[in-house]
Amino acid sequence: MSRLRDWPIKRKITAMLLVISGLVLLLTSAAFVTYEVVTNRETIRIQLATRSRILAANSTAALAFANEADATELLGALKYDPHIIAAALYGQDGRVLASYPVGAAADLIPAPQPDGYRFEGGRLVGFTPVAQGENRRLGTLFIASDTKAVSDALRLSGVIAIGVLAIALLAAYALAAGMQGWISGPILALAETATVVSTRQDYAVRAPKLGEDELGTLTDAFNQMLGRIEDQDRELRRHATDLEQRVEARTHELSERNETLRRNAAELLAANQELDAFAYSVSHDLRAPLRSIDGFSQILLEDYGAQLDEAGQDSLRRVRTASQRMATLIDDLLKLARVTRVEMRTERVDLSAMAQDIVADLQRTDSARQVECTIAPGLEARADPPLVRVVLDNLLRNSWKYTAKQPRPRVEFGSTEANGGRAFMVRDNGAGFDMKYMDKLFGVFQRLHSASEFEGTGVGLATVRRIITRHGGRIWAEGAVDQGATFYFTL
Repeated sequence: MSRLRDWPIKRKITAMLLVISGLVLLLTSAAFVTYEVVTNRETIRIQLATRSRILAANSTAALAFANEADATELLGALKYDPHIIAAALYGQDGRVLASYPVGAAADLIPAPQPDGYRFEGGRLVGFTPVAQGENRRLGTLFIASDTKAVSDALRLSGVIAIGVLAIALLAAYALAAGMQGWISGPILALAETATVVSTRQDYAVRAPKLGEDELGTLTDAFNQMLGRIEDQDRELRRHATDLEQRVEARTHELSERNETLRRNAAELLAANQELDAFAYSVSHDLRAPLRSIDGFSQILLEDYGAQLDEAGQDSLRRVRTASQRMATLIDDLLKLARVTRVEMRTERVDLSAMAQDIVADLQRTDSARQVECTIAPGLEARADPPLVRVVLDNLLRNSWKYTAKQPRPRVEFGSTEANGGRAFMVRDNGAGFDMKYMDKLFGVFQRLHSASEFEGTGVGLATVRRIITRHGGRIWAEGAVDQGATFYFTL
């Protein structure tokens, strides 16, 4: 079946016409042969019946007088009909009075059967009554004829049908081969045009219209489609050219910007190197004077404290506190600068274990306080271990610090669902903050509590925010005054 589908359309149309013509001719020939056979069978039956009646009428005297010689002579006249194969005259008692041919075998002359004519055993047999008048039956005439005439007629009809079928198929093939072009021509023209269009990508080609029939309508629709495709292709080419020009201009612009970025990166690298040198210089040069201020202030308090009044001692203590706070501030600023430049190395980090270590360190450092600490187990994330430790250290130390005035301080580290993902949180029941100052919370040197209330430099949360941003996450907080605060962050 698949091979038939792959035939050229010319061959398909020719084959279709031949199959239809052959089927029609075959049915016609079958009807003709059948008619001939039926007609010939009826003809020989009628002929045998006529001959039997004539012979039966002439046999009345021979049967009436049981004259075997006359009966044999009458039946002997059947030798002039070559189709008669057997005959017999039966008396009233059913015995054979005479037969043809003389001494015929018993299987050719059966016993008398009901009157009539019928085909049986490849022959036509007839049983005709022999009567004198209308009521007195003298016997029965049996005649058997062959059906050679029917076979000859069937053979002749078959030969004629085959000859007519062959001649008709040849004529149908010649006509189909000549006329199939009316159908296949427009289709082949469409196929050739489609091939040219797909091969050359030339949408200006048009299929020739060969008539006003349905194929002509199809050709018009195909040509209109090609026209629309040609217009769209022209428009696409115009857009492509315009896009190429834009891409070229954009590429040139990006090249210039990349060059500018490379220069800026080089300048930034040089500035960072200078900043590192400056930070080191500041750290080194400022620490020595601060240590001197703090050291000499301590000496004055210890050696000459008795010579100073209370106001002088308080002033020296303030000088020491300020110098220590400035040293801490310098350390925090250096940490903040270092956070933005250190190379990140991410790996799987056990945040729960890290938080446990930080809390244990806080409990050792400030063993006088009893803080309820709850840390959820099994919290992990992919992050840079040193940097994420800075985050947890700052957040947990802030919670520890801002719960100092609570009678029952509590600090919690866990996780929650936020915006369809997981966020980590550090929660406490400490001093909290007013949400209207939320914008200042993560700024450098921005503090919502005075140094006299809670110590600090205002750099820790800024450092935390930069680390979280470098990890591609975000940090936010919720809180209320004297009701605690919760810091959320994602990694």
